Amino acid sequence: MSEVKQVKLNLPRHLLWEYDMDKFDFDKSWFIVVERVIERGNILEWRQTQNYYGKEKMLKVANASRQLTNRDKAFTKLYIHSNLNDPRRSTNY
Repeated sequence: MSEVKQVKLNLPRHLLWEYDMDKFDFDKSWFIVVERVIERGNILEWRQTQNYYGKEKMLKVANASRQLTNRDKAFTKLYIHSNLNDPRRSTNY
């Protein structure tokens, strides 16, 4: 099942610091974006990324990435299958 992009992806530049953001194609470069958010993003960036790319792509990156640690991969699977990704949850941790 393909998920529809609900929001514009607007991540902070520091997550993709080495790229020219004026020319960056978020759709074409989805793997690196998801990988970087998993590796360095906060919970709001995780939610935004999941809303844009969908759970399947996040899990695909977690399974295929050579860059992510086993801890990052395990947390991604936990996050996707938990209620942490529910936008109704408080963001004031």
